[in-house]
Amino acid sequence: MTRMARHRPLPPPSPALAPVHRRIVTCRRCPRLRAYCARVAREKRAAFRDEEYWGRPVPGFGDPQARVLVLGLAPAAHGANRTGRMFTGDGADGSGDFLMRAMHRHDFASRPTSERRDDGLGLTDAYITAVARCAPPDNRPTPAEIANCHAHLVAELAALPRVRVIVALGRIAFDACWRLAADRGVRPRPAPRFGHGLVYDIDGLPAVIASFHPSRQNTNTGRLTPQMLADVFAKAHAIAEAARSRR
Repeated sequence: MTRMARHRPLPPPSPALAPVHRRIVTCRRCPRLRAYCARVAREKRAAFRDEEYWGRPVPGFGDPQARVLVLGLAPAAHGANRTGRMFTGDGADGSGDFLMRAMHRHDFASRPTSERRDDGLGLTDAYITAVARCAPPDNRPTPAEIANCHAHLVAELAALPRVRVIVALGRIAFDACWRLAADRGVRPRPAPRFGHGLVYDIDGLPAVIASFHPSRQNTNTGRLTPQMLADVFAKAHAIAEAARSRR
C-alpha cells in the first residue's frame, strides 16, 4: 500500500508575519479561484496522485529581515498549490528552480532548487511572495481577483520593515508595485515603463527592478536566460547594500 505524502510545516513566520499568513491561508474572497484550487487538489496530476495537495491560498516565505522582496504572479496549479510554498515543486525546468538558481548565485537562497516544503531551502535577505495567492486557471487571475489579493501584499510588505528593493517578475507584478506606490500617495509621472532590467528608484518607496517572469514560455524560448535573471539579482544586491551604507 502506498503511503500518502504529507507536507511538513514551514518554519513559523515572525510574530509580525504570522497573523498575515493566517489571513491569507483562510481567505475566501475569490470563489472561482477557491473552487479551482480545491478541484485541482482533489483530482491531482497523475505524477502526484499519492501526495496531499495544499489546495489553499499560499503565503509568502523567506527571511523576515529581508531587504529584497521577490514578487511573482501566482501559485502554479501543481506547484505551489500542491506544495504550499511559492515557486516550489513545478519541476526541474520550472520557474521555481530557474528562479532559485539565480538567487543562489548571489547568496539569497541556500540551494539552487525548490522541490518540497521540507527540502531544506532557506532564504537570506530575501522574501518571496506573489500578486495572487491562489492558482488561477490558465495562470490568469482576473483584475478583480488581483484587487482582492492586494490587501495581503500590503500587509506582508508592512510586516517586512527592512525591504529596500522589489524584484517584480513580470508585468502584472510590476503593475502591482505601482498600486503599492499609489497607496502611499506616490504616482510617478510619466508612468513607469516595463522592461527587463529597468530600475526605478523613487523617494519614499523601495526601489523596483523589472524582470521577465521565469515562466517556461520565457525560459524555453530564450527570452529570459539564466544570466539575465542573475544580473537582476546582482542589481538587487547592490541596491540593498547601498541602502545599508546610507543608514
